[in-house]
Amino acid sequence: MQPKILLVDDRADNLLSIESVLEPEGYIFMKALSGREALKILLTEFDFALILMDVQMPNLSGFETASLIYEREKLRHIPIIFITANSYSDEHIFRGYKAGAVDYIYKPINQILLKAKVSVFVELYKKNYRLLAQEQKLIAINKNLEAEINEQKKSQEKIKVLNYQLLESVDRLESANKELDRFAFMASHDLQEPLRKIRMFSDKLFLRYQNIFDVEGKLYIDRIQNAGERMQTLIKDILTFSKISVEKKAFEKSSLNSLLEDVLSEYDSQVKETNTTVQVDQLPYLEVNPGLIRSLFHNLIGNAIKYRKKNSSPVIKVYAESNYNENKNDGSGNKYCRIYFEDNGIGFEQKYAEQIFGMFKRLHSNGEFEGTGIGLALCKKIVEDHKGFISAKSKVNEGSTFIVSLPLSSNKKEINQPVKTI
Repeated sequence: MQPKILLVDDRADNLLSIESVLEPEGYIFMKALSGREALKILLTEFDFALILMDVQMPNLSGFETASLIYEREKLRHIPIIFITANSYSDEHIFRGYKAGAVDYIYKPINQILLKAKVSVFVELYKKNYRLLAQEQKLIAINKNLEAEINEQKKSQEKIKVLNYQLLESVDRLESANKELDRFAFMASHDLQEPLRKIRMFSDKLFLRYQNIFDVEGKLYIDRIQNAGERMQTLIKDILTFSKISVEKKAFEKSSLNSLLEDVLSEYDSQVKETNTTVQVDQLPYLEVNPGLIRSLFHNLIGNAIKYRKKNSSPVIKVYAESNYNENKNDGSGNKYCRIYFEDNGIGFEQKYAEQIFGMFKRLHSNGEFEGTGIGLALCKKIVEDHKGFISAKSKVNEGSTFIVSLPLSSNKKEINQPVKTI
């Protein structure tokens, strides 16, 4: 930034003299030979750092010119130094200050004094310029902040409206889900009666006329019976799935080992037939719904036996994480116990680890393994109903591990029992 200085004197030699003294300082000069010419320049130019003006000029004196200059708001910031050859009285000097002067320089001009005084006012101009620039920046920043605050307020209002709409949608969705669960429960319940009749009459038909049916007829009857059995299993699973949402759930402090023993007793014959080894470690007491947890364990143990390898005996290990009291929490302050169901079965590709918990999702056909595709979806719903999580890790032909994470109760009690092998 090169400061501009306006030089006003009715003598060109005086203007040239002042310019030659100040030129080495790098200033930009504009010159006027009269007060009127100076006023004309100031109509379009008003960013001067300083005006050096002679007092004694024809037509308009320096004092008169200064008074006219300071009548304009845009020019009042420009300091004026009067240059004069006379030594005026105090009253006359006061008149100059009243007209707007900030200082006087007397002729003959002392070059060092001129440079010093000009330098002071130029430095003030530079500082003021920087302050004004900073002020403009602050004004712009404030405007941007105000705009951002207004946008945030508008966004917050929009968010409030959206949250309200979301809550309404959630309420409607929950209501619709409950109605859907009730419908599924009632529909599945009502389907059982005609299905029982289909199975009963197909059995009677086969028993009474089995000697009359040819091979193809017996095949048809067998298919009817198998389809009826699969449908019965499907309805039973749908009913179980629906009951989780429809029925009220009672949570109580329960021994997971005891609940697992109940399930294993139901599988006793299958365990013996398949030569399955089940190893159960110490599991904790937790606040759970015993009926739902039995159903969870029933599906996980059943899957481990069902999806076994043909040429090796199944081995199922059930254990809790060794230091489950020190488990990391989920950020909400709740701590979790991880229970592992590990098997050496056929396994599956890890990319299906999330899909297998979907409703009716199956990785194998009925020809390979019987099932409805509801079991693991039921497991997920039970675990989520307990505010927990379920996941799976698996490799093809190396087995699978299902991990059930359940919240630890506030008063944790442990069962001191050794590893149990069946």
